[in-house]
Amino acid sequence: MNRFSFTRANSVPEAVRAGGGADTRFLAGGTNLIDLMKENVERPSALVDINRVGLAGIEERPGGGLRLGALVSNADTAYDRRVAERYPLLACAILAGASPQLRNAATNGGNLNQRTRCYYFYDTATPCNKRNPGTGCGAIGGVNRIHAILGASPSCIATNPSDMCVALAALNATVRVTGPDGEREIAFADYHRLPGDAPQHDNTLRTGELVTAIDLPDEDFSAHHTYLKLRDRLSYAFALVSVAVALRMEGDRIAEARIALGGVAHKPWRVPAAEQALAGQPASAENFDRAAELLLRGAQGQGHNDFKIGLARRAIRRALRQAAAGTPQSQTDKRIA
Repeated sequence: MNRFSFTRANSVPEAVRAGGGADTRFLAGGTNLIDLMKENVERPSALVDINRVGLAGIEERPGGGLRLGALVSNADTAYDRRVAERYPLLACAILAGASPQLRNAATNGGNLNQRTRCYYFYDTATPCNKRNPGTGCGAIGGVNRIHAILGASPSCIATNPSDMCVALAALNATVRVTGPDGEREIAFADYHRLPGDAPQHDNTLRTGELVTAIDLPDEDFSAHHTYLKLRDRLSYAFALVSVAVALRMEGDRIAEARIALGGVAHKPWRVPAAEQALAGQPASAENFDRAAELLLRGAQGQGHNDFKIGLARRAIRRALRQAAAGTPQSQTDKRIA
């Protein structure tokens, strides 16, 4: 671990002033950043502790919906009564991730910004364009079982590891940030980015910007939702494929559909055409197959992860059946319903 300066901020403006350096990192729960520093993947020159800046609350929004403070722990978010009752998809996705100990420490803002778990990204002895731009991508032609099948580029085939973010994408959340140029809002679909030729940039944050909150819109998908996560073991493992589904049903027909995939791309994966194809249609196997085909159009394996395409197709169908029936996947009894 390299030497660094340490500052403890007591307000958001103070944190923003201290966090303006290109090699400065904000520190909250530290569940990802500290690991990366130990491995010399992240080598910040300065850390700014933001745990005292007052972003640890969940509030009702004046126009409806909820505002999740960036420093609320993942556990407190999942178990908040308002989140569990009104946004159960989000609660389920959070409880599908990590372990109880990590969820107690990890924060909402940190979850948004956690970095890929690509083997080559973590191994400083191997080439990685995300860690060291211009060195190549060791996963292309290497061991790539956990890697992307959608949205990848010749520069990077890493995936976003978050469960929480998949649900937030399906819920059309908004990320609130504050930086040297003031406050701004970022639609969740625009927050994370695909790798393109600059995979070192995971998101669209500007230098010195701090996530302050996540806004959830005033929408009710509580009756018909599911978060289905497929992984190598039933706990403490990242998704090979995950599916977040939120439906609004009118009888046996789908009035509105939201679908987001995790474990398959550099960001939570949504395809508006797939959701639009379900609108007004019966909740049938044929329509679920059509949605799956649209979501996976252009999917390409890298050898070891070819199986993900078929796995994702089956997972989408199963998740849509669960949500339409109002029988969401349990995060305690993980046998697939």
